[in-house]
Amino acid sequence: MYISHNKEVYKEGGSFVTANDFSKWLNNSFIPKNPEYSWIKDVYAKSTKQAIINTEKAFKYFFKGLGGFPKFSKKKDQTAKMYFVKNDKKQFISCERHRINIPTLGWVRLKEKGYIPIHNKNRTEVIIKSGTISRKADRYYVSVLVEQNASTVKEKEEMNATGLGIDLGIKDFAIRSDGEIHKNINKTEKIKKLEKKLKREQRSLSRKYENSKKRGEKPAAGKRANIDKNILRVQKLHTRSADIRLEFVRSVVSDVVKTKPQYITIEDLNVKGMMKNKHLSKAIAEQCFYKFQNWLEAKCKEYGIELRQVDRFYPSSKLCSSCGQKKVDLKLSDRVYHCNNCGHEMDRDLNASINLLRATEYAILT
Repeated sequence: MYISHNKEVYKEGGSFVTANDFSKWLNNSFIPKNPEYSWIKDVYAKSTKQAIINTEKAFKYFFKGLGGFPKFSKKKDQTAKMYFVKNDKKQFISCERHRINIPTLGWVRLKEKGYIPIHNKNRTEVIIKSGTISRKADRYYVSVLVEQNASTVKEKEEMNATGLGIDLGIKDFAIRSDGEIHKNINKTEKIKKLEKKLKREQRSLSRKYENSKKRGEKPAAGKRANIDKNILRVQKLHTRSADIRLEFVRSVVSDVVKTKPQYITIEDLNVKGMMKNKHLSKAIAEQCFYKFQNWLEAKCKEYGIELRQVDRFYPSSKLCSSCGQKKVDLKLSDRVYHCNNCGHEMDRDLNASINLLRATEYAILT
């Protein structure tokens, strides 16, 4: 409704309607004149307000050229979210081991227990300030923002005197300068089975749509049960694959931080440019390099580890880690680095990680 209202105002020659102005118009002008929309008032007020604020952010991203024009929400859209917040001092968002009390909804049972801190009238060391309910592949998730006492934050441990260089790749996900290799999760049997099953389900879904077109039908809501079931199976497989990949990235970040290095050096990868290679774009997208850097940055900040990032044009793969000679004619297919100057031979990725460790020009991220 907010997007539609802004479109109408723009066609009439008016200026952009902010979230605050639209909220006033909705409550004071539109709903009183259209009583059939009075159900909006039955919904938690802060949830409605947050949905309008999120759309305003999308508009601002569009105006800055950082994204496309905001799209209308759809009932089948999997990104729909509901925001709730502690409204006043008297209100209390409590959580027990197996359930959480959400405003308007009341007590909701939790399938996974122990992730959200317990908060009730007897235990107030952790206070739940707000939360968001999201839907993904027909499953509902709740995430909460908590406020905790400083005493509950764990103390930082002593760091090792040595640093660590990490080279990210496709053959193996991460190669560390200490010789540790984190394999590519996408080459495991578990992911391959999911990919194979996903292809079958996508072919099945495509056939259902094609047969429907041949018959000249346009499946209406409520009359496309088999198609909806097939769509849900595809969504669940996508979600399952993504969850496995992200959990693997978390485990790699955790393993790296547990070594307690004094500093960690990574390179600034041009992922957008790498994605233009049609032969490697799928493999690069599945590696989740951006998530790795974000989570590593957060963990380094938490543990007090200095995170360094070298420029994307730094020739980490072409330099010899023994004598420093640069090999200009190094090809992507050369998996073993052979130095023409000193004869040093080493795995290409390990050589790159050692060069990252020894880099002297870098930007400090944390």
